[in-house]
Amino acid sequence: PALEYDRFLAICHPLHYTTTMSPQLCGLLAGGLWMLSCFISLTHILLMARLVFCGNNKIPHYFCDLTPLLRLSCTDTSVNKIFVLIVAGMVIATPFICILSSYVRIIVAIMKVPSAGGRKKAFSTCSSHLSVVCTLYGTTIGVYLCPASVRTAVKENAS
Repeated sequence: PALEYDRFLAICHPLHYTTTMSPQLCGLLAGGLWMLSCFISLTHILLMARLVFCGNNKIPHYFCDLTPLLRLSCTDTSVNKIFVLIVAGMVIATPFICILSSYVRIIVAIMKVPSAGGRKKAFSTCSSHLSVVCTLYGTTIGVYLCPASVRTAVKENAS
Protein backbone atom coordinates (compact mmCIF):
# COMPACT_ATOMS: atom_id res chain seq x y z
CA PRO A 1 0.00 0.00 0.00
CA ALA A 2 2.85 2.44 0.68
CA LEU A 3 4.36 2.01 -2.78
CA GLU A 4 0.94 2.34 -4.37
CA TYR A 5 0.29 5.58 -2.46
CA ASP A 6 3.67 6.90 -3.61
CA ARG A 7 2.85 6.17 -7.26
CA PHE A 8 -0.63 7.63 -6.86
CA LEU A 9 0.80 10.91 -5.56
CA ALA A 10 3.53 11.00 -8.21
CA ILE A 11 1.09 10.54 -11.10
CA CYS A 12 -2.14 12.15 -9.91
CA HIS A 13 -0.67 15.01 -7.87
CA PRO A 14 2.85 15.63 -9.23
CA LEU A 15 2.96 19.27 -8.12
CA HIS A 16 2.31 18.37 -4.50
CA TYR A 17 4.42 15.19 -4.46
CA THR A 18 7.56 16.60 -2.82
CA THR A 19 5.64 18.37 -0.09
CA THR A 20 3.23 15.52 0.61
CA MET A 21 5.63 12.57 0.42
CA SER A 22 8.03 13.78 3.07
CA PRO A 23 10.63 11.59 4.78
CA GLN A 24 8.44 11.67 7.88
CA LEU A 25 5.45 10.31 5.96
CA CYS A 26 7.61 7.61 4.34
CA GLY A 27 8.85 6.58 7.79
CA LEU A 28 5.32 6.63 9.18
CA LEU A 29 4.01 4.46 6.32
CA ALA A 30 6.86 1.95 6.54
CA GLY A 31 6.91 1.86 10.33
CA GLY A 32 3.14 1.63 10.63
CA LEU A 33 2.90 -1.27 8.19
CA TRP A 34 5.82 -3.01 9.92
CA MET A 35 4.20 -2.62 13.34
CA LEU A 36 0.84 -3.86 12.03
CA SER A 37 2.43 -6.97 10.51
CA CYS A 38 4.35 -7.68 13.74
CA PHE A 39 1.13 -7.33 15.77
CA ILE A 40 -0.76 -9.68 13.45
CA SER A 41 2.06 -12.24 13.48
CA LEU A 42 2.31 -12.12 17.27
CA THR A 43 -1.45 -12.58 17.59
CA HIS A 44 -1.34 -15.63 15.29
CA ILE A 45 1.53 -17.09 17.35
CA LEU A 46 -0.32 -16.55 20.63
CA LEU A 47 -3.52 -18.07 19.25
CA MET A 48 -1.60 -21.09 17.92
CA ALA A 49 0.23 -21.55 21.25
CA ARG A 50 -3.03 -22.28 23.03
CA LEU A 51 -3.89 -25.19 20.71
CA VAL A 52 -3.18 -28.85 21.48
CA PHE A 53 -1.76 -31.05 18.72
CA CYS A 54 -2.09 -34.83 18.81
CA GLY A 55 -1.98 -37.75 16.44
CA ASN A 56 -0.24 -37.48 13.11
CA ASN A 57 1.55 -34.11 13.18
CA LYS A 58 2.81 -34.33 9.64
CA ILE A 59 2.03 -31.60 7.11
CA PRO A 60 1.94 -33.12 3.61
CA HIS A 61 3.94 -30.31 1.99
CA TYR A 62 6.96 -28.17 2.75
CA PHE A 63 5.15 -24.86 3.29
CA CYS A 64 3.98 -24.55 6.89
CA ASP A 65 0.92 -22.32 6.70
CA LEU A 66 -1.86 -21.56 9.18
CA THR A 67 -4.62 -23.63 7.59
CA PRO A 68 -2.71 -26.96 7.57
CA LEU A 69 -1.56 -26.32 11.14
CA LEU A 70 -5.13 -25.63 12.27
CA ARG A 71 -6.24 -28.93 10.71
CA LEU A 72 -3.72 -30.81 12.87
CA SER A 73 -5.12 -29.46 16.12
CA CYS A 74 -7.25 -31.63 18.39
CA THR A 75 -8.86 -28.61 20.05
CA ASP A 76 -11.39 -26.03 18.87
CA THR A 77 -9.84 -23.72 16.27
CA SER A 78 -12.84 -21.49 15.67
CA VAL A 79 -11.18 -18.43 17.28
CA ASN A 80 -8.13 -18.90 15.05
CA LYS A 81 -10.30 -19.26 11.94
CA ILE A 82 -12.30 -16.15 12.79
CA PHE A 83 -9.07 -14.21 13.31
CA VAL A 84 -7.75 -15.43 9.94
CA LEU A 85 -10.93 -14.18 8.23
CA ILE A 86 -10.78 -10.82 10.02
CA VAL A 87 -7.12 -10.36 9.14
CA ALA A 88 -7.74 -11.48 5.57
CA GLY A 89 -10.51 -8.92 5.20
CA MET A 90 -8.64 -6.15 6.95
CA VAL A 91 -5.10 -6.72 5.72
CA ILE A 92 -5.63 -8.41 2.37
CA ALA A 93 -8.97 -7.53 0.78
CA THR A 94 -9.25 -3.91 1.93
CA PRO A 95 -5.81 -2.78 0.65
CA PHE A 96 -6.34 -4.72 -2.58
CA ILE A 97 -9.62 -2.91 -3.24
CA CYS A 98 -8.02 0.44 -2.35
CA ILE A 99 -5.06 -0.26 -4.65
CA LEU A 100 -7.33 -1.20 -7.56
CA SER A 101 -9.54 1.88 -7.07
CA SER A 102 -6.44 4.04 -6.86
CA TYR A 103 -5.15 2.55 -10.11
CA VAL A 104 -8.44 3.44 -11.77
CA ARG A 105 -7.76 7.07 -10.78
CA ILE A 106 -4.16 6.74 -11.97
CA ILE A 107 -5.28 5.40 -15.35
CA VAL A 108 -7.76 8.28 -15.71
CA ALA A 109 -4.94 10.72 -14.90
CA ILE A 110 -2.59 9.02 -17.38
CA MET A 111 -5.20 9.21 -20.13
CA LYS A 112 -5.24 12.99 -19.68
CA VAL A 113 -1.49 13.26 -20.45
CA PRO A 114 -1.29 14.98 -23.86
CA SER A 115 1.77 13.19 -25.26
CA ALA A 116 1.81 9.54 -26.26
CA GLY A 117 5.36 9.22 -24.93
CA GLY A 118 4.29 10.52 -21.53
CA ARG A 119 1.38 8.08 -21.38
CA LYS A 120 3.65 5.20 -22.41
CA LYS A 121 6.20 6.09 -19.72
CA ALA A 122 3.52 6.37 -17.03
CA PHE A 123 1.88 3.08 -18.06
CA SER A 124 5.24 1.26 -18.12
CA THR A 125 6.01 2.58 -14.63
CA CYS A 126 2.69 1.37 -13.24
CA SER A 127 2.17 -1.85 -15.19
CA SER A 128 4.92 -3.83 -13.46
CA HIS A 129 3.68 -2.82 -10.01
CA LEU A 130 0.07 -3.52 -10.89
CA SER A 131 0.91 -6.99 -12.25
CA VAL A 132 2.84 -7.85 -9.07
CA VAL A 133 0.01 -6.52 -6.90
CA CYS A 134 -2.60 -8.56 -8.78
CA THR A 135 -0.47 -11.72 -8.65
CA LEU A 136 0.35 -11.37 -4.96
CA TYR A 137 -3.09 -10.33 -3.75
CA GLY A 138 -4.91 -12.69 -6.12
CA THR A 139 -3.10 -15.76 -4.85
CA THR A 140 -3.30 -14.60 -1.23
CA ILE A 141 -7.04 -14.01 -1.48
CA GLY A 142 -7.39 -17.43 -3.09
CA VAL A 143 -5.52 -19.09 -0.23
CA TYR A 144 -7.08 -17.28 2.72
CA LEU A 145 -10.58 -16.32 1.59
CA CYS A 146 -11.64 -19.33 -0.51
CA PRO A 147 -13.76 -21.90 1.31
CA ALA A 148 -11.87 -24.96 2.56
CA SER A 149 -14.07 -27.22 0.41
CA VAL A 150 -12.46 -25.73 -2.72
CA ARG A 151 -8.98 -26.81 -1.59
CA THR A 152 -8.31 -30.51 -1.21
CA ALA A 153 -5.29 -32.36 0.10
CA VAL A 154 -4.49 -33.51 -3.44
CA LYS A 155 -4.44 -29.90 -4.70
CA GLU A 156 -2.32 -28.78 -1.75
CA ASN A 157 0.17 -31.62 -2.28
CA ALA A 158 0.61 -30.54 -5.89
CA SER A 159 1.74 -27.07 -4.85
